Amino acid sequence: MAFQVHQNCVRRLRKSATLTVAALILFRHPMNFLVTAGNTQAPIDRVRCITNIFSGRTGASIARTAWGRGHTVTLATSRPEALLEYGLNARDPGERFTVLPYQSFDELTTILQMQIRSGTHDVVCHSAAVSDYLSAGAFTPDAGTFFNARTGQWEAQAGPPSLTEQKAGKIKSTEPELWIRLVRAPKLVDRIRQPWGFTGILVKFKLEVGLNEPELVEVAENSRKQSSADLMVANTLDGAAHWAFIGPISERYERVGRRELPDQLILAIEDLYQKRVRNG
Repeated sequence: MAFQVHQNCVRRLRKSATLTVAALILFRHPMNFLVTAGNTQAPIDRVRCITNIFSGRTGASIARTAWGRGHTVTLATSRPEALLEYGLNARDPGERFTVLPYQSFDELTTILQMQIRSGTHDVVCHSAAVSDYLSAGAFTPDAGTFFNARTGQWEAQAGPPSLTEQKAGKIKSTEPELWIRLVRAPKLVDRIRQPWGFTGILVKFKLEVGLNEPELVEVAENSRKQSSADLMVANTLDGAAHWAFIGPISERYERVGRRELPDQLILAIEDLYQKRVRNG
């Protein structure tokens, strides 16, 4: 099915505005949200890690908006301080709001698995920027072994090339070279349905580089289907500060402004939930 791209941000979704008591009354079925936010660390040793640049602001704003509309929210985040921008103290956010801090990929995995298998959540918004690769060891070339960048091969002055794994809690900085082996990390979003058994509304997030808008929507929709997600939020690295696509909504992807994204997304989730309640 082809999806159309357009910029009508208010065609069906209500106009984004400061949340009011009236807005809360409009929704009659408060839900339990699990939102992930921030970035994960992939440790190299006990003091070094591989991570990414993302700040957790998107997830924090979505969590704050859901809470403001009367829903119960659990926010798993590596950046609890991002909540301050939205008027919440992570140490005491208030009733119906729980903050679960994490740092590493393994910690987020544990939180997700435990929360989802508890069966208490109606919605999972998985906006965390999760590591695509994990460290599987750090290695230094043995004497006489070197990497030939021209040929892309390891070579040795005598005998076969060899490397030694460095297992210290803090790898010495005196090593002239350090080679880190990276292996693909499991896709946590693809575990949410199975084997973790989540049957509620799943929102997936996707960031791409170098795609135009029709290409982004096509990639996003294929990715949504792969993870059995109900909704997708997609943007590009260059556009992430300004806009995102949400879909599919009435067989379309809606282009929304960055500031409107939290309200628009929560309203789309509420609409989807109401339809499921009506349909039994």
